[in-house]
Amino acid sequence: MKPMAAFRLETERLVIRPLASRDVPEFVRYRNIDDVARYQDWPLPYTVDLADELVADVERLGRPTPGQWIQLAIDHDHHVVGDYAIWLDGEGQLAAIGYTVAPEQQGHNYAVEATRAVVEWLFLEAGVHRVTATLDPENVASARVLERCGFEHNGTVRSSALVRGQWADDTRFSLLRPAWEKWRNRDVGAPDTIELIEVTHDNIRDVCRIEVSQSQRRYVSSVAQSIADAAHPPVRDGVVSRPWYRAIVADDQIAGFVMLALPDDAHPAPCLWRLLVDTWYQRRGIARRTIALVADMLTEHRCDRLDVSFVDEPGGPERFYAQLGFERTGVIDDDGEVWASANLDEIVRRVRGA
Repeated sequence: MKPMAAFRLETERLVIRPLASRDVPEFVRYRNIDDVARYQDWPLPYTVDLADELVADVERLGRPTPGQWIQLAIDHDHHVVGDYAIWLDGEGQLAAIGYTVAPEQQGHNYAVEATRAVVEWLFLEAGVHRVTATLDPENVASARVLERCGFEHNGTVRSSALVRGQWADDTRFSLLRPAWEKWRNRDVGAPDTIELIEVTHDNIRDVCRIEVSQSQRRYVSSVAQSIADAAHPPVRDGVVSRPWYRAIVADDQIAGFVMLALPDDAHPAPCLWRLLVDTWYQRRGIARRTIALVADMLTEHRCDRLDVSFVDEPGGPERFYAQLGFERTGVIDDDGEVWASANLDEIVRRVRGA
């Protein structure tokens, strides 16, 4: 059968093309790295012969083909930095995707950039109805890639994937074209205004609808749980916490929630207790500006520092807080959370460039 025309997608930084023989040494190298292979199901050790067989299939197909998987290279400056797999069902209506980025190349958003391009091609050029992806529940970085591209979390199926002889859980995501179009067309610019308003009887339902992505729920409690905690505040170091909370409004839309534990006899510095920005409003600078507004308010009340605690795991919020000037204090609480503290003037300087 005559091969179809070779597949090629170009983004601002990447070329997504069929995996080629020249890619095999690098492809085999990173597939055998433990941190890469732990969330994947290819055989180990992954050999050159296996890669050569895969390349032969790719050369035969040339491009995504109904009823087949195809392996593509993620190319940056003529160097393979990862790979991308696309499957189409026999009718070409359903698609599945998978991706891997070499460890040394992670942290540059290559997987996000590649996924956006692949999904756009699948919907607009291939005309698929639904795109799916499955991953290990502990693969938070991969989940964040899908969430940043608009994918919906469908749930986790227990003991459903046989990986190297062991049954593993399988977390599933999907995306339909109407949802993708809505996600792609959402406002992504910085809001003109950010306000902190009281939570009232009139707005509490909307405030409780604020929701972070699935991968972030392991790091922060819901708004409903936060308000419940405020109604029955915990005792910390022998003193009942003093909650203060507000809804975050961006351009007249309820976009998030912030809650503090105010200073008390045992804690001279206030604590950032909860901070949530709804998934649809993230990556617009809202959280940073909210903390700056909180810093302004606390400064007026003669505070000079703000404390925070966070889950110390890959993908957690420490990097965000560090960018605002928070530094670890060395304290780890009974829940295993790490405590950090920042000067309020430094927070404002970093957010506003003052």
